[in-house]
Amino acid sequence: MELKLINEQGQEAAKLEASDVLFGREFNEALVHQIVVAYQANARSGDSKQKDRSEVRHTTTKPWRQKGTGRARSGSNGSPLWRGGGRIFPNSPEQNYSQKVNKKMFRAGMASILSELARQDRLLVVEDLVIDAPKTKQFTAKLKGLGLEGNLLVITDELTENLYLSSRNLPNVLVLEAQEADPVSLIRFAKVLVTKNAVAKFEEMWG
Repeated sequence: MELKLINEQGQEAAKLEASDVLFGREFNEALVHQIVVAYQANARSGDSKQKDRSEVRHTTTKPWRQKGTGRARSGSNGSPLWRGGGRIFPNSPEQNYSQKVNKKMFRAGMASILSELARQDRLLVVEDLVIDAPKTKQFTAKLKGLGLEGNLLVITDELTENLYLSSRNLPNVLVLEAQEADPVSLIRFAKVLVTKNAVAKFEEMWG
């Protein structure tokens, strides 16, 4: 599989030979959906708390007498059947939303996403991405020279301090190291710019 290697002017300079296993795979929508849902679920924390009928603050007096009223019997207005009553199966902070994804499935899903990005010309490879000073203006000018504007994900083999500081104020740009790449970010951004060494890191991790 050959990837487009662009120069600092955003023009195709050469072709980069890449792994067919990682960048030449057929798109598996069901698998990609599964790993995206699992990734989002695993990032979710059980931070909601609801009360059951023993925890709600209500009087313990019977709302009405047991017999003779013609209404259904009732023992407490804290019952889950009543408005303001406790929940039958309340959420708790200990709730675990995580889903298990096998390593083989995750590798196949990431390969499917990268392959589809390459087919749609949304994946671009650059030799290196070096910023001399922590200046957002300099980073923006470099991206503009590459012909990249709007939603952009940048993946490098090593996130330098200058690159991090110069990109963190841009709302539509996210810079990650190769080992931090995730399925949600790869799908969310319109373009993905990857350094040559980051491609090698991908092949080492998932190839």
